[in-house]
Amino acid sequence: MGILSSLYTGVSGLTGQGEALSIYGDNIANASTTGFKVSRPEFQDVIAKSLKGLLGGNQIGRGVRLAGVNPIFSQGSILQTESPTDLAITGDGFFVVNGTDGQSYSRNGGFHFDKEGKLINGDNYHVLGFQADERGKITSKLGDVSVDRTVIDAKKTSEVKMYMNLDLRSDKALTFDAAHPDQTSHFATGVTVYDTAGTAHVTTVYFNKTDDGVWTWRAMVKGDETTKGKADELVECARGRLFYDTDGKLRDQTIDKSVFNFNKGALPDQYIAFNFGEDKAHGGNGLQVTQYGTHSETYKNIQDGYTAGSLAGMTFNDDGTLTAVYTNGENVNIAQIALAKFENPEGLFKMGQNRFRESRLSGNPTIGAPSAGGRGRISSKTLEASTTDIANEFINLMQAQRNFQANGKVVSTSDEMLQEILNLKRN
Repeated sequence: MGILSSLYTGVSGLTGQGEALSIYGDNIANASTTGFKVSRPEFQDVIAKSLKGLLGGNQIGRGVRLAGVNPIFSQGSILQTESPTDLAITGDGFFVVNGTDGQSYSRNGGFHFDKEGKLINGDNYHVLGFQADERGKITSKLGDVSVDRTVIDAKKTSEVKMYMNLDLRSDKALTFDAAHPDQTSHFATGVTVYDTAGTAHVTTVYFNKTDDGVWTWRAMVKGDETTKGKADELVECARGRLFYDTDGKLRDQTIDKSVFNFNKGALPDQYIAFNFGEDKAHGGNGLQVTQYGTHSETYKNIQDGYTAGSLAGMTFNDDGTLTAVYTNGENVNIAQIALAKFENPEGLFKMGQNRFRESRLSGNPTIGAPSAGGRGRISSKTLEASTTDIANEFINLMQAQRNFQANGKVVSTSDEMLQEILNLKRN
């Protein structure tokens, strides 16, 4: 009977709009949930029968059903915070976390470190990333993001890079005297080097022009810092020569000796390579240390040693790399946050706790570095806000409420018509 069918049609409408209210209510409830993505209901009509078989038209509908709940993975607003471990993704991708129920994925970057130095989320799930080797180079090994090195060992100086200009106009008749180096050298510059125990030593490099286009340099250290030196004297530990072309560029160079014997427990015969740049004889441009007709001047000196240091802080770079900062001024890369990308993120299975799990519809994740392979960029001291638009959800609520009331009218009208039929028998 058509009246009974209309009754069930109205009931299907009530059921569908009730489920829609639950979806909109969930969106509103999660308006402050970090990384939350709103969902929307998707309805389909139900066809009961066709009055003319396979011919088109003349088909009677029998209501509505909820065909699916589709999450909308739009970009949420990026909010500034004060915590350096708060991370936000701009673009596609999910953080990869590992817990008691296996590997899952999240857009919530509210992380912190536990007592073991591992990066975790609010539910104590470990955040995964690509590990760095001892030199701080990021590898392809995926594991827990963890700060294990609270103390960094001392490193001896093995190379000193010098950037400067030597005055072409200097008088080559000046003879160097180790007893009076400042008065008998054309130019001098200082650099701090470190022995094998991490002790700092100030080394002064003196330059003397010995011929046109030829310079001799000497690296000298205080005598009381060496094993055989004396106080109030300088000990020559390294020496070499620089050869220039007429255009002022370094043509060739030699290191005649480099033996540093620091005292107080340092290993003897420490070799330090003084690097004045690639000369023209070895395929370089000879522009790191030049000889031009202007004042001698040091641009910068760079050496690769340092003393021991303890962990002073941590920071995330824009590429998701966690860098440890130590008290000796060294910065060491620890790990890089991994991001997972799905071909169909709408097909992910919601697990609660701001987490998703892969499903047949989502496909397998492709895990890689941020800003690579279509993955988004990571920013520190930020969080991604919920994509809930309160005003829009209220409009959806009012619409669902009106639809619910309208379907209620269908049910009440069908009930009144059935009551009339029952009254026919009484009459």
